[in-house]
Amino acid sequence: MTKYESLVENTKKSICNTYGRYPVDVTKAKGSRLWDLEGREYIDLLSGISVVNLGHCREDIADVMAEQARKLVHVSNLFYQEEQVECAEKLLATCDADKVFFSNSGAEANEAAIKLARKYMRTVKNRDAYEIITLEGSFHGRTLATLTATGQTGPIKDGFSPLPEGFSSVPVGDIEAMSAAVSDKTAAIMVEMVQGEGGIKPLAHDYVQAIVALVKEKDILLIVDEVQSGLCRTGKWWAHQHYAITPDIFTSAKALANGLPMGAMLATDEVAKGFTPGSHATTFGGSALVSKVSSKVLDIMTEEKLADRAAEMGDFFIGEALKLKDKYPGKIVSVRGLGLMLGIELGFDGNEVFSKLRDKGFILNLTKGIILRLLPALTIERADLVSFLNTLDEILAEMD
Repeated sequence: MTKYESLVENTKKSICNTYGRYPVDVTKAKGSRLWDLEGREYIDLLSGISVVNLGHCREDIADVMAEQARKLVHVSNLFYQEEQVECAEKLLATCDADKVFFSNSGAEANEAAIKLARKYMRTVKNRDAYEIITLEGSFHGRTLATLTATGQTGPIKDGFSPLPEGFSSVPVGDIEAMSAAVSDKTAAIMVEMVQGEGGIKPLAHDYVQAIVALVKEKDILLIVDEVQSGLCRTGKWWAHQHYAITPDIFTSAKALANGLPMGAMLATDEVAKGFTPGSHATTFGGSALVSKVSSKVLDIMTEEKLADRAAEMGDFFIGEALKLKDKYPGKIVSVRGLGLMLGIELGFDGNEVFSKLRDKGFILNLTKGIILRLLPALTIERADLVSFLNTLDEILAEMD
């Protein structure tokens, strides 16, 4: 039995069977490279699903992590901690929000957003409004509430009923359907500016502006889920900044601590009034260790101008991928994305292409069975993107 086969067998014996894992083991990583147990090298175009946005195992981040681990790791949120305040101040400097609630994941950040919207409506606005409207195709998390908010059906929700009440989804782009769904029970509309799991689909600008007008007209809240699209990924600090809007609440996670578990819910001062001591909490969220690492992550993103770099690299990639679309009409249906949040939609089942790319040393994601999803580190070299495009070109040329 090989080391890989032994690892697979032991994984099946000891870990719940909840993941359709790729047939790849990873033993170490550096920058945009992964290596398996046999020493084979892969170009990582997924970065832990938009988590390791600065690349794997950076020495400067490792140094901060080690230094803080010897000073203070965790005491809970019953204490004031300078590392947490430093991180919050740097995070707020990237946007128009006023307050932060730290969590451990994107799902928890979205849970906090949902709870705050309901609490604000009931305790500040004195309205019994609790319903959250989301978009079809959206993805907001795996907890019961965020799963219900997710605008998808099928295996993701099968077997988990009864799901919490107070959620509905409407078709993307249909402002009339959105308006019709709003009632006196509606607390908020919750959207992703770019649907990630839904297939790398940016919302149309006029549609977003119509949503903003609707929430103002109805005096309800706008929540933006930036768990995957935030932190320079789309060519700006936050995807909603492409639309020149200010959400009442928005959420972040994934890349916030470059691999350590951390999430954040950000809100305006007005809406943050909904939370008071005891109304919401977390034991681990925003610990001294992850806050210090996150502060370093934010510093690097600022100093290295990674939002601008993501925009430049994304424009290059999309331009080159569109040439492939012209070369292979029907095989590539569309190329879309913002910054380095990228999708190539194939005109046929993509599993064979996906497998061949992996066999040739490229790690990425296949969404909806037809969309090659790329979320490379914001520090990735242009040559790596060119190598991927050339390999995709070769694969498509060989296919009927």
